[in-house]
Amino acid sequence: MIMQHTYLQIPVQFNGYMSCYFRYVSGLLEEAGITITKENKKDIDRVLHSLVNVEYKNCSATWKELKKLLQSEEGKAKIIHALKTL
Repeated sequence: MIMQHTYLQIPVQFNGYMSCYFRYVSGLLEEAGITITKENKKDIDRVLHSLVNVEYKNCSATWKELKKLLQSEEGKAKIIHALKTL
């Protein structure tokens, strides 16, 4: 299924491994050279939770903070930098 990426306006291939907000940061994952797999999904999720200082598994709060970062190029760069630590 192809989905239109809300923030970056990039068509995204849904691979069945998306978390609640992964579809919105998929363009940044791609920029960081990361493909979401069953094996790395939790690690990606933990990095993003840690980046915004939200307890793991609290997707709503994490997404709320990620949305703020996505509003600026500096915030997007911060997300990409964190993802490259994987």
